[in-house]
Formats: sequence, structure tokens, C-alpha cells
Amino acid sequence: MNVSVQWTGGMQFVGRSASGHAVVMDASKEAGGDNTAASPMEMVLMGLAGCSGIDVVHILSKKRTAFEEMKIDIEAERRDRHPMVFSQVHVHFFFKGRELKEKPVQAAVDLSMEKYCSVAGMVSQTAGMTWDVELVSSEEDLDET
Repeated sequence: MNVSVQWTGGMQFVGRSASGHAVVMDASKEAGGDNTAASPMEMVLMGLAGCSGIDVVHILSKKRTAFEEMKIDIEAERRDRHPMVFSQVHVHFFFKGRELKEKPVQAAVDLSMEKYCSVAGMVSQTAGMTWDVELVSSEEDLDET
């Protein structure tokens, strides 16, 4: 795996993956940037959510557990000294669907966060990691009751 990152001026960079995808990164105004894009540390959190999300979709598909919507929200705290790595990370998994059962969804999330997600494995080396799952019935379920 390899990437290339090109400075485009100020504190902005464009990263390109070997697979041909590009992302823009910038620093906040407080850090001397223009806040025109996600910061590299925000990208790490998005990578964590994406990595785990891919795992969970794959696991639930194998278990034939369907859902209509999934959203992953992350709150993180950083150390106040350099390197300012994450010290605490909480991941909230939200699922909406018909007849969702907590046990298979929680098991899929746990497998991702504890075993399969490479980004979670790296972040957990410096940060305390917690997660939870919220299930919401779709409107169709609510209409049937």
C-alpha cells in the first residue's frame, strides 16, 4: 500500500492513493490553515468509522441481518501535549431497520472493534476505546404495533 501527498499551498494538502482516489486535507484556522477540508486527525476518525462500518456490513450480510440505515458517530479527546494523539475515543453505532435484533448487531460491532478493524487496532494502542449500539425500528415497524 502506498500514497502520495502534495502540498497545494497554505496548510492544504491533496493525498492520492495508489488506487487513484484523492482527498483534500487542511488545518484549522487556529493551526494556521484555512479550514477548507478535514484535518488529518479527523481523517483518522473517519477512517476508523469507515473501516468498522465495512466490517459490520460484511458480518451482518453473512448473518443475513438486514438494516435500512447505519450511521457511525465518533467523539474523541486528544492529549494536550505533543504528539497530540487520541487519548479517549467513543464510537456510537446507530442502526435503523425492521425487526433488528440487538444480539447479532452487537456481536458484529464487537467483532469489528475487537478483532477485524485495523484502524481500531492502531488507535486503541494510544486511546481508551469504547463503543455502543443503538437500534431504532423503521416506521413500518412502528405502524404495525
